[in-house]
Amino acid sequence: MIDLTTNYMGLKLKSPLIASSSGLTNDVNHIKLMEEKGIGAVVLKSIFEEQILMETDKMIQKNEGEKMQTFSNSFNNIVNEKSYHYEEAYEYVSNFAKEQTLGKYLALIKELKSTVSIPIISSINCVSAYNWHYFARRIEEAGADAIELNIYLLPSQLNMDGPSYEKIYYDIIEAVKKQVSIPVSLKLGFYFSGLSKSIIDLSNTGIKALVLFNRPYTPDFDIDTFEITAGNIYSSENDYAHTMRWLAILSGRVGCDLAAGTGVHEYTAAIKQILAGADAIQIGSVLYEKGYDAIADILDGMKIWMTSKNFTSLSDFRGKMNQINVKNPAALERVQFMKLYSKIE
Repeated sequence: MIDLTTNYMGLKLKSPLIASSSGLTNDVNHIKLMEEKGIGAVVLKSIFEEQILMETDKMIQKNEGEKMQTFSNSFNNIVNEKSYHYEEAYEYVSNFAKEQTLGKYLALIKELKSTVSIPIISSINCVSAYNWHYFARRIEEAGADAIELNIYLLPSQLNMDGPSYEKIYYDIIEAVKKQVSIPVSLKLGFYFSGLSKSIIDLSNTGIKALVLFNRPYTPDFDIDTFEITAGNIYSSENDYAHTMRWLAILSGRVGCDLAAGTGVHEYTAAIKQILAGADAIQIGSVLYEKGYDAIADILDGMKIWMTSKNFTSLSDFRGKMNQINVKNPAALERVQFMKLYSKIE
């Protein structure tokens, strides 16, 4: 009997596949279909820090100088005769904007918890420690099983050094963990001057998992209009290798669980991430390209392969090819391939 269950962030998942944060994870019906196909958990579509700031700013600009109105029945205290020039009024409308932004998000969490049985992981996309303790607390109260902090900082500021960027990660983690008791994971990019040490240090902050890696948004140039356009937003089936390498290097050395992200389109890539040491695997692009049957296809392929190797559970081969266990650990760190170049004519 093949057992595909896995423990991730203290949560028991029926399979190692997690639907990553996307537009597909913002709908109850889509998530129900994913559950039917065998998904182990879902990460909801991210709520963005910029989204909160923008909505608050728009509301303040729209109502500048007007008298306060009752914006929502959820507020019991009606504030009248207050201009937005007053600090109390500014605080009120700011709080209301937060409530409005979170309203549908919290309702989705509550509905999902009464509809599906798989773990629901909320996602907060943030770039600073601005008030995320507030959002994290409300998300926990709504019933989310865990929170994924989605942080990807491009170190492009010429006046900021590496430690200054890294401090932002620690500040966000600290602000959120002070307010919630549910597990917190960190999904991050690879722009660190000392990636291995940075990841190991972050893994010891009390977070329950690290997701390697965020798929970066990359701009492109339109050479006819001279405008900046969006690059390809979907991963390719070859993108798994970068994550696999780092999972293999870090597996067995970090203080939390590890999840693979980006590039898993086939069961073979999923197996490779487990061999590298992944506790779970996030998939996204393949769901857009192949539909939800891709979930069952990956899981079925894993079962067939495991049977052929006489493995009955993921723990039988998890980390089997990480740097600690392979015969030639230096091969995982080799960044030049002169031997391969010599074979290319």
